[in-house]
Amino acid sequence: MTISQDKVVAIHYTVTDSKGNQLDSSAGGEPLVFMFGQGALIPGLEQALAGKAAGDKFSSTIAAADAYGERHDQLVQAVPRSMFEGMDVAVGMRFRASGPDGREQPVIIIDVSEEEVVVDGNHPLAGFELQFDVEVIAVRDATEEELAHGHAHGIDGHAGH
Repeated sequence: MTISQDKVVAIHYTVTDSKGNQLDSSAGGEPLVFMFGQGALIPGLEQALAGKAAGDKFSSTIAAADAYGERHDQLVQAVPRSMFEGMDVAVGMRFRASGPDGREQPVIIIDVSEEEVVVDGNHPLAGFELQFDVEVIAVRDATEEELAHGHAHGIDGHAGH
């Protein structure tokens, strides 16, 4: 069985940046289990997985545009520190903020001064090319319940396995 729309897939992966620094890995832990074609993965990794089968091992270099996107300078902005009244803010803190369209988006504080706080709405890996080393562990049909819910319920099809 090959990976295609709505198949449940289990993979082990290691992801590194262009300098070879490991960013994340499932090695030594549970595999990543997801329903293919439901937006659970970055687009470039999903494209690289299409058509693969259990037992396949491969490496794929994914451009920033197909990973977490390019960096957008307009997502970095300084806001008055008074907006954080009563909060002890520090660089590295993450929270959700309302964007100009009213939708919430995650932001990280990247600078704090007496008068303002600089927040960045870019994903921390935006602008980075990523290298994935992947082993496909299992591919199966999704259950009716998983299809109804739009996500995998574990490697064997049961939530909380």
